[in-house]
Amino acid sequence: MRKRIVTLHAAVAIGLWAHLACAGEGAVLAAMDSAGLRMIGKGGENALVDGKVGKAVKLTYPANCKNVFFTVPFKGSPEWDKLDGFSFWVKGDGSKQLGGLQFIWNDDYAARYDYAFPIDSTEWKKVYVPWTDLIPALAKPSCKLMGTGAGHNPPSKLKAFWIGKWWYWREYGACSFTIDNVQLEPKIDADTTDYTPRGDPLARVLAKLKARKPVTIVTMGDSLTDYKHWANRQVNWPTVLKKTLEQKYGSKVTIVNPAIGGTELRQNLILMPRWLARSPEPDLVTVCFGYNDWSDGMRGPMFLETHKYGVGRIRRMTKGKADVLLITTCPAVSRWDTMAELAQATRDAAKARKAGLADIYKAFHAAGVENKERLYCRDKTHMGAPGHELVAKTVAGAIESGGKP
Repeated sequence: MRKRIVTLHAAVAIGLWAHLACAGEGAVLAAMDSAGLRMIGKGGENALVDGKVGKAVKLTYPANCKNVFFTVPFKGSPEWDKLDGFSFWVKGDGSKQLGGLQFIWNDDYAARYDYAFPIDSTEWKKVYVPWTDLIPALAKPSCKLMGTGAGHNPPSKLKAFWIGKWWYWREYGACSFTIDNVQLEPKIDADTTDYTPRGDPLARVLAKLKARKPVTIVTMGDSLTDYKHWANRQVNWPTVLKKTLEQKYGSKVTIVNPAIGGTELRQNLILMPRWLARSPEPDLVTVCFGYNDWSDGMRGPMFLETHKYGVGRIRRMTKGKADVLLITTCPAVSRWDTMAELAQATRDAAKARKAGLADIYKAFHAAGVENKERLYCRDKTHMGAPGHELVAKTVAGAIESGGKP
């Protein structure tokens, strides 16, 4: 049987509408060959230019382009669930910005699936996107991981295609890129290597520290980790950790801190290409989330599933070079016991994926028996100096143990 290949066709008709279909043994082929995409927000432009194949659409975004999108409505079909994903051609502007895709699932505007891609090449590059690389940006009950397996949301119910950056990206610099031939792919060659550590989860980074070799640590997180948050400007745990490790082992420790206040685990998994451009093969990636996730509706089972997915994604995208350390959700004074199921989900994910674990939830409860408020700053949610020092101590202890449970 011949492969069925279907592409998104852009045509102007009260915005841009894409009809996708598979019929018998034939194929419906088309390309992004018409300008006039409907724009959400202000300041963006789209124009018809020479493409990889025929014509293509060049999208230009202004500075501060948060929530500026170009939209391509379409309707998925059951055939999509038999395919691996999609691809597209992109030619960037040479900048360090990222392009963003957002899909709406089943007409549910809370169920948004995002994908970030580099635009640093001014030559045409083909990008392959397995369905499983579309990550839900929110934690609503309908926002299950994308895929065709049990408990996943099938791609056949994707209903709209937006090109732009949503509220959580933080960086919204002016940029432009040209996109062409968005095409469904029957088969995408995926990296199926098993990157599970053979020894202790953090054995490699510990060995480098003991050998006094330079070490790079990426600290993924929300406002508890974000250098720019007001509570962290004087003291923050990544800097304390750096000093602790350098003093103990004599290694040069470089911290890459992509944390963004107000964000959730899934959103930061989407934005991984941003820090990967700076540090494609770090020695250690730490993952510290929970408060905002809980506020958005994240609960234990979904947090477990997301953490397990995240460990796999980090290992795959760093080609297995990074050790992974999960940090349990930090309690707040007003949520001292409320988020216990998120902490347990993190423990369970670390065990299931053989990742390192720094149990700051447990450490805070032990340290705060008599006076929990002393661990926090004035809002009793973000950490004060004692809280940051406790996190750094707990993370350093996990590294020193090699990540043993």
